[in-house]
Amino acid sequence: MAYTDNSSSRTPLIPNFLYNTTSFSSSTIISNNTLSQPCEESIVKKPFLVPAPKESSRKIEMFSPAYYGACTFGGVMSCGLTHMAVTPLDLVKCNMQIDPAKYKSISSGFGVLLKEQGARGFFRGWVPTLLGYSAQGACKYGFYEYFKKYYTDLAGPENAAKYKTLIFLAGSASAEVIADVALCPFEAVKVRVQTQPGFARGLSDGLPKFVRAEGAAGLYKGIVPLWGRQIPYTMMKFASFETIVEQLYKNVIPTPKDQCSKSTQLGVSFAGGYLAGILCAIVSHPADNLVSFLNNAKGATVGDAVNKLGVMGLCTRGLPIRIVMIGTLTGAQWGIYDSFKVFVGLPTTGGAAPPGPVK
Repeated sequence: MAYTDNSSSRTPLIPNFLYNTTSFSSSTIISNNTLSQPCEESIVKKPFLVPAPKESSRKIEMFSPAYYGACTFGGVMSCGLTHMAVTPLDLVKCNMQIDPAKYKSISSGFGVLLKEQGARGFFRGWVPTLLGYSAQGACKYGFYEYFKKYYTDLAGPENAAKYKTLIFLAGSASAEVIADVALCPFEAVKVRVQTQPGFARGLSDGLPKFVRAEGAAGLYKGIVPLWGRQIPYTMMKFASFETIVEQLYKNVIPTPKDQCSKSTQLGVSFAGGYLAGILCAIVSHPADNLVSFLNNAKGATVGDAVNKLGVMGLCTRGLPIRIVMIGTLTGAQWGIYDSFKVFVGLPTTGGAAPPGPVK
């Protein structure tokens, strides 16, 4: 269809790259008010829009409160659901870290749990996992988007493009400091429930029992090791993801991102997330062993963990299963997060320079 002169003030609802006047025949551009004009003149003077349902329904303004709210909710779904889904892997991993003599490998660990606790035992601790990582995901993704924009504006367009990786690192680290404060109490109860059979059935009875034993402050006993695990993990997760996705669009995908289908973009998000997850697992694994050790034993210290596990044990015990778990988790998280962004009409993450100030 053609726009008349009195409609020139309307704001297009789809990106400019979808404007393509040269691909239409003259029969597709003639309307009642342009019959007296040559087709060529109409083509030159009148813009035409190609329908794009995903873009035309966009109602959320970039970097508005609604935008950050959508990113926060996407983080809830991406982290809470995925961590809950891999509870059996997490359960075996935690027990391998705490009692390697009993849980010698992934397969034997599942066998021990099945024999002692039955199939239902594989999901012990799923409630604190779901709630804790939902709270963490909300802060992690919502504040990452906020801090990434904030640091980009501070740096200015030229420096933001030049130092974009530093912006990704700073934004993700700032977000994770806040996210771990939300996660820490749930993580403390989860580890105790998963590694001490008979301690509690789950969060409802485990939390009061934990507080009675160690006080409310005990819920944050593992906050420093948690920061030590999660901040490097998240910095690697976001910075490597953004970099990998950018490289995939530059060197692997033959089509620019803004011309790729949404399914292709989401596939890139999952692949980039999985590769980033492998790096995350390796970087953060020593601290993960510390978190499990400290939350399992009352009064334990970092020195106790180092003396018992050794430096090599801290770096390698339970690492293979954690690579599988974190790779799958991170890939799924980015897939879910970007799927939600597409659903509400926002662009997928990565593949371009950090956004500048909204004009």
